[in-house]
This record gives sequence, C-alpha cells and structure tokens, in this order.
Amino acid sequence: MTDETGEVVRWGLQRRLEFIDFRLFWDGRFNRRDLAETFGISAQQASADIALYTDRAPGNLVYDSALKAYLRAPTYEPKLLHASAERYLLQLVAIENRWMRKEDTWFDSRPPIENISLLRKRTDAQVLLHLLDAINQSCQVEIEYKSITGSPEPRRIIAPHALFHAHGRWYVRAWSAEHKDFRDYNLFRIDRASDLQAAAADPSLDFEWLHRTDLILTPNPALSDSQRAAIEAEYGMVDGRLVVTMRLSQSFYLMTEHNLDVPVGTLPPGKQQLVLLNHDEVVNARATARKLSIDAIERASRPA
Repeated sequence: MTDETGEVVRWGLQRRLEFIDFRLFWDGRFNRRDLAETFGISAQQASADIALYTDRAPGNLVYDSALKAYLRAPTYEPKLLHASAERYLLQLVAIENRWMRKEDTWFDSRPPIENISLLRKRTDAQVLLHLLDAINQSCQVEIEYKSITGSPEPRRIIAPHALFHAHGRWYVRAWSAEHKDFRDYNLFRIDRASDLQAAAADPSLDFEWLHRTDLILTPNPALSDSQRAAIEAEYGMVDGRLVVTMRLSQSFYLMTEHNLDVPVGTLPPGKQQLVLLNHDEVVNARATARKLSIDAIERASRPA
C-alpha cells in the first residue's frame, strides 16, 4: 500500500493513520490512548504514529496540554480519509438499528440520533450463508418462506443468483422451482435454508434482471415553483429531469417507493413528489422481458 507521496505504508499503519484523520475530521479531537486502545498497540507506538501523521500533515492538528488531546487545526484538510457524509450517517443508522456495534466503528462520541423506521428481525446468518454458497456455486436450495402473496405452503426450492436492497429490505433474486420463473424473496421472511443441490435453471435467462431501463423522473407538475426547485436540488436534476438507469426487475421497487405507479392526480402532490414520464414504456418493457424469460425457461426444460 502506498500513500499520496508514493511511499510504501504497511496496512496496519495505514489504518491507524486513517483513524487519526477520521477522529480529527468528525470529532475534532483524539488522544494517544484512543489510538492505542483501538488498535491494541503500545503508547510508544501510538506516539510514533502521531508523529508520522504530523510529519505528513503538519497543519492538521494541534496539541492542547490542558485537555491532553490533539485537536483539529483551523488549517485541517483530510489527508488519508475520504470524507463521506453518507458513510458516517449510515454507520450511525447501523448502530441505532443494532446492525453493528459502536465498537466496530471509529466513533468516540455520537450526536443525538433517532431512528423512525420500523425495526425488523435480524437476518439469520446461517440462512444468508446458505444463500451465498448457492449463489457462488450456482446451486439451488430448499427454504422455508413466509409469503404474503403466494402459497401458504412454506417450502420453496429456489436457485438464487443475486442479492439486492430496496427501501429497507434485503432480497435474493432467484429462480423458483414452483413457478418456473425468476422472483424476489425477502430475506427477513426466510426461516431456514437446506443443503445445496445442482441448480435446474440458468440465471442468464433472467431477462428482467439482465436488462436495464431508464426511468425519466421529474417533479410533480402540481407542485409550486419553489417546491419543484427544492425537489430538483435534492435529487441533483438537470433541466428539471433525473434519469435513473436500473434493472428492469428493480424498477418495480423504485416505482412503489415513490408512488410512481399511481396515476398522476390521484394523490396529493406532496405524497407524489416525483412523476415517471415514461411510465408505460418501463412497465411494458418489464412485462415483455418477463414473458421472454418464462418462454425461454420453458424451451430449455423440454427434452432434447
């Protein structure tokens, strides 16, 4: 690993220097003990790391003898850290949702934070492991699934080939032996996964997954000028439009999340802030890809 000067830096040392940068950027301070305890190193090694960081970023920190801490200097600029606000905020949410422990992050203190989303049960690690093995080995697996739209019979045989996340839920994309097509399964509703078997489906026939489409979004025209301007700024629109390219199968989730599948004017503008300009095109493309996939699966299953 090399730093910005091209000098080779050991991975462990690089991580400790990044920790210093992280604490200075987000907390504005750290002390030698923070560094030593986080990485299990001696006080002498921590002092050496701080000296090295100071040598490479001399304008980034100052020592406050009263606080016995290093403080972010007015001239601070991140040297080793990609200052991602999204990563910082996502880690806060992950801790609040009990997805990760504070000890697994580099946080010293956290701002007051409240999570207003509904907490779901944790994904079973063994279930996820079976699904990942099935994906990596191109196999199928038997699961117990709690469906709210299909058969109440919990037993399913699926051949998963991908994972994806959509508005707060994790899904596995998989071929369904029961329906002879490709479907999405909510990871939170899978109770058990069995041993692997040879897969009876080819994921290259999942045309809804393989093919992408452009969703052309614009603020709801019923909004006021200032409201539309706020929406455009929030999503970084250009000329009042946002083009989102995504897999056909996943367009369903974006449309559902933002009420893009509801005819314009049915809901108050505040409940439907975005409008999908090419709604029919996207829906027809998804339906066509699904039909082609089902037909291809049927042909592939016929005896030679």
